[in-house]
Amino acid sequence: MSFRTSLSGLDAASNDLSVVGNNIANAATTGFKGSRAEFVDVFATTFSGVSGNTPGSGVRVASVSQQFGQGNIEFTASNLDMAINGEGFFIVNDDGTDSYTRAGAFSTDREGFVIDNSGRNLQVFPANSNGSFNTGTLQSLQLTTTDSPPRATTSLTPIINLNANEVVPLNAFDPVDADTYNHSTSTTVYDSQGNGFPATMYYVASNPAANEWQAYTIVDGNTLTMTEPAGTTGLPVDFFTLTFNGDGSLASTTIDGVADTTRQVPFNGLTLGNGTDPMALTFDYADITQYGGDFSIYSLNQDGFSSGRLSGIDIDQNGAVFARFTNGQSDLLGQVALASFPNSGGLNQLGSTSWGETFSSGDRIIGSPTSSGFGALQSGALEASNVDIASQLVNLITSQRNFQANAKAITTEDTIQQAILNI
Repeated sequence: MSFRTSLSGLDAASNDLSVVGNNIANAATTGFKGSRAEFVDVFATTFSGVSGNTPGSGVRVASVSQQFGQGNIEFTASNLDMAINGEGFFIVNDDGTDSYTRAGAFSTDREGFVIDNSGRNLQVFPANSNGSFNTGTLQSLQLTTTDSPPRATTSLTPIINLNANEVVPLNAFDPVDADTYNHSTSTTVYDSQGNGFPATMYYVASNPAANEWQAYTIVDGNTLTMTEPAGTTGLPVDFFTLTFNGDGSLASTTIDGVADTTRQVPFNGLTLGNGTDPMALTFDYADITQYGGDFSIYSLNQDGFSSGRLSGIDIDQNGAVFARFTNGQSDLLGQVALASFPNSGGLNQLGSTSWGETFSSGDRIIGSPTSSGFGALQSGALEASNVDIASQLVNLITSQRNFQANAKAITTEDTIQQAILNI
């Protein structure tokens, strides 16, 4: 029995060396989780149990258990690289079969799908039109390859201050003569095809005593005319009047003699590009002021933009994936889904730094990063292996000593038996 006992020790030490060697071999593997060999002793038993004077029968490997401790976060130059800081696994799909990984080195295939280095598709919660996510279903993340469509400008909000101490120009308004107006400012507006045109707003002090200014707007050399208020029958006019209160706030806008306290100024449609829809603009002057300071431009906000090409991908710590375009817009593509298990140690190792669900692991729980106990997502980073080389080298020495000791026990047993045979 001594030979068998020592042989079991040799086998256990050999398995331990294999586990340690595998850990060391994967010390640089992204998302790798180290293992440890766990042993139990063996006793020969009878119907009556273990006798008080029965020696042990050796050792056996009870389990090679995964150690799912956090690895170091290392930053990279790719936004599609992702690391989980905390609990959870990425969900990847291969022909309808889900598996789970901590290795977040993702890239794209020729169709724009985000895949890992084994070609499996990263799973996300699809985005809803209102900016939320459908957490009841999963789909493969696909990056858009089409241009971001343009949007025609429909609203423009000037936030400016007109100097209350200005005087009335001597001559009638002429956009090419700076002496015929007091102030001007410009921005860009867009038609339905995304073509940009300069829009210049001119302000003329018309009646300082009554706190009144005339305002003109010229888009690409075309003077805009105002939409006639209900009840008026005259020709469209090319200016409107801004009337301020005594405290400098805007009281009303007046078009063709009709005052409007909503301070919204609608313009007639203007067609500029070939085949485009008429550009219908509404100016919101609610925040314009007339104070005794200098003419100041605080903002000129308009809601249009040109078309744009994909310029990059952003992923926030909550897993929301945005496509950025050259026109300054972004599209919400989905939210990275994470999975956790009641018993991660029960997962089945599949290779390629991934695991599969088993009965022992329990049913998966799916959620989003930073919610329900899941870790935060770090874009542009990878989780390194959690193997500590120094500890593994110590384990390597220990396993080697165990192997040598059991081999020595076999040599000693052989010597004893040889001595008996020589009697």
